[in-house]
Amino acid sequence: MKLVWTRPARDDRSAIREYIAADNPGAALELDTLFSEQSKRLLDFPMLGRPGRVSGTRELLAHRNYLLIYDISGDQIRLLRVLHAARQWPPIGRVGWVERQRNPSELQRKE
Repeated sequence: MKLVWTRPARDDRSAIREYIAADNPGAALELDTLFSEQSKRLLDFPMLGRPGRVSGTRELLAHRNYLLIYDISGDQIRLLRVLHAARQWPPIGRVGWVERQRNPSELQRKE
């Protein structure tokens, strides 16, 4: 299995790190390390997370306040988003957004 961080997941992770680092750089580094460690657990236990609220995804509680949203595609575990647990997921009014994130190559072919 291969672990792949999608652009939205990398952007989420970076934004979370920057936000927390503004007040506590050490805590930001610890949380980012935790995201990395928790995601790597999926390599050995891909079904570790609960079934996701979006069909075909799974959700791993990486920290009491943060979820790793991922899917499994062939031999890849794709991290789709890193979200605060209080955040609305899936996003309201963004029909098709999740599918476009999961299948960007198909979207590009259709456009």
